[in-house]
Amino acid sequence: MDMWQRFGWRGTLAALVVFAYGLVALSAQLGTNVAGQGLDPVWAAAQQRNTLRVATDFGYAPFTGTRPVMVNGILREEPFGYDIDLAQEIGKKIGLDIEFVPTSLESAYEAIGSGQADMVVSALPYAPEQGWRAGFSTFYFNAGQVLVVQDGSSVGSVADLAGKTVGVALGSDADTFVRSLPATEPPLILRATYDTSDQAFAALRAGELDSVVADNAATLSALNRAPGLRGVPPALTLEPYVIATPSSAYLLRDTVNAALESLRAEGWFEENGKRWFR
Repeated sequence: MDMWQRFGWRGTLAALVVFAYGLVALSAQLGTNVAGQGLDPVWAAAQQRNTLRVATDFGYAPFTGTRPVMVNGILREEPFGYDIDLAQEIGKKIGLDIEFVPTSLESAYEAIGSGQADMVVSALPYAPEQGWRAGFSTFYFNAGQVLVVQDGSSVGSVADLAGKTVGVALGSDADTFVRSLPATEPPLILRATYDTSDQAFAALRAGELDSVVADNAATLSALNRAPGLRGVPPALTLEPYVIATPSSAYLLRDTVNAALESLRAEGWFEENGKRWFR
């Protein structure tokens, strides 16, 4: 029996295995698999364009917005905001340009589902019920309610609000939250006569209130604008903002999550918050 008869079939099998692994490795790089079905066609297309298309509703300042700027004698609208900076930083981390695609928050999922955009960065609340058509990043901002008091206050939790005067903006989520709290003895005094949380914060600074409950964005702005107030951790509610991608875009989603983790480690979110919440 010659060498081929004894070992040829084994050598052929080994060669086929090596070839198959080579195809898998190549498909991972190109975003396609050997059957032609996209492993992550969204990520592959973004890399080919060198551009990540980001669906954004520009009506949620300070997270998103536009402002007129003059460029070469032409007046144009320029995106700005916390989420705009976030999308651009992600682009830098993963080496892709960012193109913003205007949309409404209500149409954001259609934008990524129809292929008009690759992801949504737009003060988007986590919505697990949309999981059938979208994947979500790790949480990057908690828009939940926060308890705020004056520096030096003895209030350290909701349990300490018995007999205290709590201010909220009328009809806000904070108003709803405080009204849902269990009864205390003596009962807390709810003052919901303010049109905005800023008015409630002003009353707290003036000593007219013992505490204020407001959403985290409004609280950060109040704390950054002037000294004398502090937030009482932890947040009273969890209302996370996330980045959404098409359900098939798992490689893009993993890459975005890695970029978010890097930004957290660098303290970028704290610095960006100081810039926009003031």
